[in-house]
Amino acid sequence: MLINAQLLLQFQRCERRPFLDVHGDYLQREIPNELVLKVQQDKIAHHQRIVKKLSYYEPDYLSRDWEAGAASTLELMQQGVSYIRRGVILTSYREKYTLLSRPDLLVKQPGKSRFGNWNYVPVNIELGKRPKQEYQVVIAFHAQVLATVQDVILSKAGLILRDKDKTYVVDLDKWTPQMLNILEEYIQVIESVEAPEIFISRQKCSLCPWYNYCHAKARYQEHLSLLPGVTPIRYTQLQNLAITTLEALAQTHPSTLENLTGFDSNVAAKLVVQAQSVFTKQPLILADSFSLEYLTFTAPIELYFDIEAQPDLNLNYLLGVLVVDRVANTEQFYAFLAEQPEQEPLIWQQFLNLVNQYPQAPIYHFCAYEVDTVKRLGKLYRTPYAQIHPILNRFIDIYEQLIQSVALPIDSYALKTIARWLGFEWREQQANGAKCIYWYDKWLETGDRTLLAIIQDYNEDDCRATRTVKDWLVSFFEAESGNITL
Repeated sequence: MLINAQLLLQFQRCERRPFLDVHGDYLQREIPNELVLKVQQDKIAHHQRIVKKLSYYEPDYLSRDWEAGAASTLELMQQGVSYIRRGVILTSYREKYTLLSRPDLLVKQPGKSRFGNWNYVPVNIELGKRPKQEYQVVIAFHAQVLATVQDVILSKAGLILRDKDKTYVVDLDKWTPQMLNILEEYIQVIESVEAPEIFISRQKCSLCPWYNYCHAKARYQEHLSLLPGVTPIRYTQLQNLAITTLEALAQTHPSTLENLTGFDSNVAAKLVVQAQSVFTKQPLILADSFSLEYLTFTAPIELYFDIEAQPDLNLNYLLGVLVVDRVANTEQFYAFLAEQPEQEPLIWQQFLNLVNQYPQAPIYHFCAYEVDTVKRLGKLYRTPYAQIHPILNRFIDIYEQLIQSVALPIDSYALKTIARWLGFEWREQQANGAKCIYWYDKWLETGDRTLLAIIQDYNEDDCRATRTVKDWLVSFFEAESGNITL
């Protein structure tokens, strides 16, 4: 059985993923979505930018004929070429397994080996900006396999990271033992009859092709990892107490949990109420919720604000504002759109002009990004602080107000999940912020204006969804606690 670096990489992120890759039904996998494709394209582009500067050789072999690839790579190493791109190295491991290594580059350096007065060091080209553990473990895997071919144990390997001028040097004396431990753990998992237990981690799982498959199983099992607030550490603590069902957690007294690792009194109380909310399918007020005077309210004119950004370009290309005039009973959406990146200062000024027309209106948003971005754009374009400060004072984060005051019978506090629970639907069902990044890149590439229209609709729907959540929160507390007075 082949073990390659990709399997080891995925194992570090999720023990279940490589098991399914090897033993699972591929018909259950999802096709790559736009964001996955964009990441792949970005990785290829980054790789090309690096290697185009080099005079490299590549092994000559038919696709997936690894034996031929290894023979061709060995021949290039014996010749002493300076760079080998995507060389193939094979070695047996514990008789039953074959380790397959395909580092991005093999770089010739002075030193003894079976070839003569030179040897090769593996270098990987990674899209990340920092040397993550998973990158260093993978390059240690390549170095370990390489050692069996050139008869020399290396002490260093390399990573070429995004936006970095120099190659990051990996200490193999540190990372090889860790890599070997991970390799042994991987083999234990892959030899098991059953797949590792499901644990849904939204950020890590969202791009996985097995996500829908695992999520459906988790829902069927009513797995506690679906409950907001259940982290891997907290889940382990709950298991140790034999709290493995939603009902059991809902019936647990918070004092049972508050002194455990990963918990405190606030976390314990909040998690139990969250379980009770999901179990009873009812929204519940948190015991330590905001005082009513700090909760949101209804104003004569309200602004709802949402941003679309392209992080790779350090660009905020759409500043969307929904203006709701409750007195005149009117609504109007403004999409300040930078059709080209250099138009960002223009839309920033358009945004300022609009919000300053309504100096008393609260500016509702969902999560901290909008506040952070207004601060950043103010500094970037030298907007006087005296102009920015009053605007920032009007910002009201609906997400923070909601999570500090109520528990909802949902598995995520993302805007889409909350708004859909309330009955709101986006016009473009599959749209999300990540896809908007992809669509904006495609707009810059193709000039297809339908992509801009989809992005603007999505941004407007985000503003309207924020309004839906805000209006529900006000109504809920009015029903539970009487009218909110300020």
